[in-house]
Amino acid sequence: MKAMILAAGKGERMRPLTLHTPKPLLQAGGQPLIHYHLQRLARSGFNDVIINLAWLGEQIAKALGKGDAFGLKLSYSREGEPLETAGGIVRALPMLTDAGDDWFVVINGDIWCDFDLRGLKPPGNADALLVLTDNPAHNPKGDFALKPDGRISCNETLPKLTFTGVSLLNRRLFTGLTDQSGKLGPLLQQAAAANRVKGVYHDGQWLDVGTPERLSWLDQQLRAPSSRGFRGFR
Repeated sequence: MKAMILAAGKGERMRPLTLHTPKPLLQAGGQPLIHYHLQRLARSGFNDVIINLAWLGEQIAKALGKGDAFGLKLSYSREGEPLETAGGIVRALPMLTDAGDDWFVVINGDIWCDFDLRGLKPPGNADALLVLTDNPAHNPKGDFALKPDGRISCNETLPKLTFTGVSLLNRRLFTGLTDQSGKLGPLLQQAAAANRVKGVYHDGQWLDVGTPERLSWLDQQLRAPSSRGFRGFR
């Protein structure tokens, strides 16, 4: 099974930091954000990782190279203009599934998360498995409800959790789509309405590193030797 890191966005909420540096290369705890994803993927047994590139993307390719430093084989899906999350995945599908496995892991490049990726197993009778966590202050209403049977619901009456940006997806989810710009969220909602999405709850550390303030806070937490977790900013 292969994995993909979504790294093509312009990082507009991170400006001015991202005017000259792509968001995945912004540093926290002494190393670029994307390094944490690559290290976790390698520790979890992944070998092949695809990274999509657009805004200042060649800086990412130059910094990471072929992945030798991480014990990984890195490939790049170049987009020109960013295709959003769903469009970027569709563009990369031939690379993600060329070994005959229709399942692949997708990780948003602008998060920090200690979820154990070895826990992602293809679910039966579903097209996606989403990792959900408690709602942070900036997303108090959440995204998806997790039903007792493990299925995801968009029912407005059920309490919702926040999608972490870590998922296991099947190429069936993208049937009939072209690599035009489009977001993954609406696609997941449609599949959830058809009972084709399952979820797993993560009670560990997670942060949407979407603003300079959150990046600075994460940096402080990762540099603190006595830190035992960081839910404060959430």
